[in-house]
Amino acid sequence: MIHADNTSNIMRDFTMETLELDYEGIEQVPLKTFTEKAYLDYSMYVILDRALPHIGDGLKPVQRRIVYAMSELGLLAATKHKKSARTVGDVLGKFHPHGDSACYEAMVHLAQSFTCRYPLIDGQGNWGSPDDPKSFAAMRYTEARLAPFAEVLLAELGQGTVDWAPNFDGTLQEPVLLPARLPGVLLNGAAGIAVGMATDVPPHNLNEIAAATILLLDKPKSTVAELCRIVKGPDYPTGAEIITPQAELLEAYQTGHGSVRMRACYETENGEIVITALPYQTSGGKVLEQIAAQMVAKKLPMVEDLRDESDHENPTRLVIVPRSNHIDTGALMSHLFASTDLERSARINLNMIGLDGRPGIKDLRGILKEWLEFRTVTVTRRLQHRLDKVDRRLHLLDGLLVAFLNLDEVIRIIRAEDKPKVALIRRFKLSEDQADYILDTRLRQLARLEEMKIRDEQKDLAVDRAELQKILKSSARLKTIIKKEIMADAEKFGDARRSKLVERDAAQVMDEAALVPSEQVTVVLSKNGWVRVAKGHDIDPAGMNFKSGDEFAAAARGRSNQLALFLDSNGRAYALPAHTLPTARGQGEPLSGRLKPADGARFVGVMAGEPDQLYLLASDSGYGFVTRFGDLVTRNKAGKAVLSVPKGCSVLPPVPVRSLEDDWIITVTTEGYMLVIPLSDLPQMTRGKGNKIINIPSARLKNREEYVAALECIQDGEKLVVHAGKKYKTMKADEVDEYAGERGRRGRKLARGYRKVERIEVVYNLEE
Repeated sequence: MIHADNTSNIMRDFTMETLELDYEGIEQVPLKTFTEKAYLDYSMYVILDRALPHIGDGLKPVQRRIVYAMSELGLLAATKHKKSARTVGDVLGKFHPHGDSACYEAMVHLAQSFTCRYPLIDGQGNWGSPDDPKSFAAMRYTEARLAPFAEVLLAELGQGTVDWAPNFDGTLQEPVLLPARLPGVLLNGAAGIAVGMATDVPPHNLNEIAAATILLLDKPKSTVAELCRIVKGPDYPTGAEIITPQAELLEAYQTGHGSVRMRACYETENGEIVITALPYQTSGGKVLEQIAAQMVAKKLPMVEDLRDESDHENPTRLVIVPRSNHIDTGALMSHLFASTDLERSARINLNMIGLDGRPGIKDLRGILKEWLEFRTVTVTRRLQHRLDKVDRRLHLLDGLLVAFLNLDEVIRIIRAEDKPKVALIRRFKLSEDQADYILDTRLRQLARLEEMKIRDEQKDLAVDRAELQKILKSSARLKTIIKKEIMADAEKFGDARRSKLVERDAAQVMDEAALVPSEQVTVVLSKNGWVRVAKGHDIDPAGMNFKSGDEFAAAARGRSNQLALFLDSNGRAYALPAHTLPTARGQGEPLSGRLKPADGARFVGVMAGEPDQLYLLASDSGYGFVTRFGDLVTRNKAGKAVLSVPKGCSVLPPVPVRSLEDDWIITVTTEGYMLVIPLSDLPQMTRGKGNKIINIPSARLKNREEYVAALECIQDGEKLVVHAGKKYKTMKADEVDEYAGERGRRGRKLARGYRKVERIEVVYNLEE
């Protein structure tokens, strides 16, 4: 044991001994310099030999070594699977002296169809699931072989296309790059973290990338914007929607970095919400946990149950059971998109190792252009390799033909000379290769018929040589070959886009009003501006009780969690949540208590529905237009100006539109003129006066001698009931058709006795 009082003496003695050491022959480097160099060396190793993909074949070194080792083992797509442990053992023992678990995980990544857009390995056994990608079985249990798509990387490997380098112990050779026939760095993407930099290249669709590459090959000056007309965006293997605006995607491809937002796909089955596709690298189990946590916290009262029905046939099938059929599915899913991983973003960072061996962030055009340079060199080397083989074969055949024509002399030399090779070279002026080939030839190949075969082969090879030389001398022919090969691979391996690009509104967390059950309601408005809400759509609003001196004005059918829109006589629209309106148990309350209409304005109509529901707005001057319900919504209590009303005229009640193509507008004036025109003749606007529907003489309109009395939308085959005082007339479809005309015309007069029209009513088809 060393006592504290002896510590200083020991340290002093140790220091003195250290100072007296002889440093002769030992390199001395300042600590600062040594640490900088060591860290820089480590950084460059991680960047170049581990984390970043190469633009040529799109692979990291471990992935490249796995694919090459499997090809050397003969594990091609047409062969039987072999234990994964065998492959990992070969990779580690021959090319990649690192951890077996990391190597096997990289191998699994290349085999997972939900991780790789175009898997390079065909696995057999448990290779993980979309819910838990790392749940794969140990390598001693799984089997693997190369997938057919690996042919794109390996088909030209033995044709002099790439450089080779010694493996880690110098006993074997391995390819520096694989001769990829397609830009794999964009097809399967890549993700990795190096020292001081990272990469996040998203996967893309093969057909789109091939088409963009061919465009750049034909038109080298094409811009990123032109390429993005073909490459719309990433294409993830899980198939979720991409909701990032096209302008943001274009910017990401121009700068090399950005983000892409993905949203799950869903459909409804028997009132249940079924999620069929999740964002890339999203766990279905985690999503269900997030939803369940909200249910436990009573923040999701409209959801009754959750189920995970995912199986082999349906890799993603998450079922959400609403509490009732009246729940607004769109609002519920918007809330879940905003509050769970059903919607998430992925980074775009196009960082990769270029042909110059340096890492860098590149734009889409730069990637494709540089890859085309790589491909051009690869194809050139392949053709030159083929040409060299043809030249060598022709050279050997020339020597063989000399031997055949001088067969007796060749036999004599072989029998008589001690060194026949030297004698043959001297006698016939042959090369060493030709002499060796003659000496290695069997006697039976020197039969009389062989001369014809030799000459035929020489002719064929001469044609091949001429064609190869012609291609190598022409950049246009070289481009044609590259283009044809890209098109052939695209036709063989290409498939449809999985990730649809859809521009969606931003997801929003539900507010308090959104938690209200979605029930059918009817909003009833009286002429004095009193409002109330009745449950259901099967009520008779005109038959309800009203206050003394008041009567029914308008009604709209909607749902309790929707907005109700009110239109006043000045053409202004107002919005109130339907569930906040008084119930029909009483006589309601005046809208003026909640809203602030202008003095003298009265409420003339009410609307309800989805944002995309269309309505026909018109004034009794005979002008109108079609508009979206969502474009009328406002939070301003003073309303929003929508319909421009000429002086002295008034607003007609809004008319719901069922179909822009199938609806017809029926317009009736106070003098009994009726006109029927197609609804499609009117423009769709957000505000304004609109177009003329029916012609009313300006003098009569100004003096209020005539104006529009009623307006409705009708479809073919439906009947029309015209009410004139106590009398009414039911007009069949063919009678209504007699009043059809062009927009802006005067129309025809109704029959006598029915010209003082008060209102019109459409009798809908039975199927409706």
